[in-house]
Amino acid sequence: MFLFQADGGTGIPQPTQGFSALAEMLSNIGPIAVGVLVLLLLASLYSWTVIFGKWSTFRTATVQSRKFVRAFRKATRLQEIAALTSEYSASPLAQVFEDVYETYRRVTGGSGPPRSLTPLERTAQTAANEAVTALERRMTWLATIGSVSPFVGLFGTVMGVVDAFHGLGQAGTATLRAVAPGIAEALITTAAGLFVAVPAVVAYNQFTSRIRVFAAAIDDFCRELLNSLEEIPPRTQQPPRA
Repeated sequence: MFLFQADGGTGIPQPTQGFSALAEMLSNIGPIAVGVLVLLLLASLYSWTVIFGKWSTFRTATVQSRKFVRAFRKATRLQEIAALTSEYSASPLAQVFEDVYETYRRVTGGSGPPRSLTPLERTAQTAANEAVTALERRMTWLATIGSVSPFVGLFGTVMGVVDAFHGLGQAGTATLRAVAPGIAEALITTAAGLFVAVPAVVAYNQFTSRIRVFAAAIDDFCRELLNSLEEIPPRTQQPPRA
């Protein structure tokens, strides 16, 4: 503190100088670098749209799945759960139950144990695959953006280096003013590519882990549901009237 006070505080960097230098660098870049930055900006906007959308979807699905499982285990009749599926439409477990219950009604008429669990198992497997596929929707875009963005930035880097050598050749002498615009393009596009790629890769890995958890929960629920259907008591035969 005493040293800064002694030289008048000039040792403290001013943030406005950094922003002005960045603005000056951006104003001197060429059209190819501008195109690369625009492409990366569009990729970043779409990536963050997918990230926020998936985060909201997974959060809602997790909350509703927990509530649906509690309601399923407390209920004594399948009709009670079927009437609640519309309240948990965001839960993949509710979607699986709805498909399996429709098959159960078609096979048994809505009461009594099923003669065979094979149709129900096939329906449960199909419904589970559809639920996981719905959770994986637009995940490939995150993977693509995360893997391609550094190469797009690298293309801008190469073109910036080319511009730097071109400026050096035109100037005839190795001066900083001759190579500065090209080097600025190379650095900016490289940083932009990494800035777009890193969040997409991190989000893809996190969401992939969440999807695996959902897939395991769906498989466990399918087994629990099929066991419940198998344990339904048979319909009682009413005595004939006299």
